[in-house]
Amino acid sequence: MEIRLQTEELERQLLSPYACRSVDSKGREKFEEQCPIRTLFQRDRDRIIHSKAFRRLKHKTQVFIIPEGDHYRTRLTHTLEVAQIAKTCAKALRLNEDLTEAIAMGHDLGHTPFGHAGEQVLDKVYPPGFKHNEQSLRIIDKLEGHSGLNLTWEVRDGVLNHTGPNKPATLEGQVVKIADRIAYINHDIDDALRAGVLDREDLPRSCLEILGNRHSQRINTMVLDLIKSSQGKSEICMSVQVKQAMDRLRSFMFNNVYIGSEAKTEESKARHLVENLYFYFLNNPNKIPGDVLSRAEQEGIPRVIVDYIAGMTDRFAVAQYKNLYIPHGFPLG
Repeated sequence: MEIRLQTEELERQLLSPYACRSVDSKGREKFEEQCPIRTLFQRDRDRIIHSKAFRRLKHKTQVFIIPEGDHYRTRLTHTLEVAQIAKTCAKALRLNEDLTEAIAMGHDLGHTPFGHAGEQVLDKVYPPGFKHNEQSLRIIDKLEGHSGLNLTWEVRDGVLNHTGPNKPATLEGQVVKIADRIAYINHDIDDALRAGVLDREDLPRSCLEILGNRHSQRINTMVLDLIKSSQGKSEICMSVQVKQAMDRLRSFMFNNVYIGSEAKTEESKARHLVENLYFYFLNNPNKIPGDVLSRAEQEGIPRVIVDYIAGMTDRFAVAQYKNLYIPHGFPLG
């Protein structure tokens, strides 16, 4: 018996009735022969991890723009933390860990340079608007490798709906959606404390009394609560007490870190940089790399410019800006 078939049989025997089994996938848009070893969702996870878009996340901002310290989170380390939290929850709930991991690894592929600052600029200057979750799906469907990754419907659904008002169709996607929030609230607190943007005494006492005083305690409380509250249910949820404390802590972070804090002092420069790049390429489309520009006839110049800029790392965007706008000195004669 093929290894994949053995894995699929184990899924049938061991997973929760509410889990999404590989054999029940709605499949891929373009037909492919099955792998003899890996299930559909295992192949999806591997395709994401081996993609260029995934590797670029290591040089994209999480909250602190181009941090000099080695221990600040990047978009890649955020993704790994989300995957770890989500897989812990999925394993405990007997959900499909491979599907969960694939969604988690792919959920932020569409993030721009400089995090949400870059996203907001592209949303402003590009008339149809820009959302990183939609861009993540666009990378998966069209851009990576010039023709997309041809992932399963369930992974695509989880990536698209990891943020925003819509609920993912699978419990695995729902786990990732909450794990994303658990991860960024807690690691952004950790980074803000490291940077001196927050003091421990600033954190709301009412939240800490419920969630815990330490980073690990807070994550543990949220994860255990999600598992306990979701066991045997057809949806992923948290208890009212813990969810309210988590939501209050998130609001605190928006009010004290994400908006107008010292952590955001460089964002105006980042916004200026991204906006100038967009309008430069709009006026000079011949400066866009040929492989990117080749899609312009079908999709239009503005669309390919947004794809090009959104795919940049922080440092590549800075280098492009310097090359276009900072005078170059002549060598000494």
